[in-house]
Amino acid sequence: MILFRLIKKTLKWIVVAFFASTILSVVIYRFLPVWVTPLMVIRCYEQLTEGRDLKLSHDWEPLSEMSPSLPVAVIASEDARFMEHHGFDYEAIEHAAKRNREHPEKRKLGASTISQQTAKNVFLWPGRSWVRKGFEAYFTTLIELLWSKQRIMEVYLNSIEMGEGIYGAQAVAEEHFHKDANDLTRSECALIAATLPNPRKYSSKSPSAYMLKRQSRILKEMKYVGKFPTE
Repeated sequence: MILFRLIKKTLKWIVVAFFASTILSVVIYRFLPVWVTPLMVIRCYEQLTEGRDLKLSHDWEPLSEMSPSLPVAVIASEDARFMEHHGFDYEAIEHAAKRNREHPEKRKLGASTISQQTAKNVFLWPGRSWVRKGFEAYFTTLIELLWSKQRIMEVYLNSIEMGEGIYGAQAVAEEHFHKDANDLTRSECALIAATLPNPRKYSSKSPSAYMLKRQSRILKEMKYVGKFPTE
């Protein structure tokens, strides 16, 4: 009986500590830059264990100092209803589920929103397990409650992987276009957005014909997105 009470008390404090620490971390990142993410650490470890040169290019840049076309491009490419949903695009989820069910032979279609990708990039590790998906849903809900859409976009554009060892808008602008993120053209923003489904496979520095085709489609979709609002 004493052991049972001890276990119950311990579990209670573990749960309290989990919620307190996770909520605190989300509140902190509402105001402070995210300098490093779990994915960055994992990629560095992979580079070292595979005998490759260590590369981590990442510079935090405020959203106000990025090209205004960049958030428009990633919305057009990744999450057309970003400003409307509250973290989860149920229409996209239903569409993806139906398509994957009807065409199991094709590559699985995802439905992750920018909010979900931000939660995963900043707080979690890569993977497809139900446990990780559960944590992703939890952190997505937290950032939607505690951050503005502008802050979610700012963190997303600073933490997303945009090439081998390249993270964020400023790093990819410098490495692939030799300029600051604020000077990226509309076309360059669309090309960067075109790589995001798999930035380690697709390059905005040396785009293939397929990438140029995606870029063209995104440029057309950007016309319907409109200007990204400021806070």
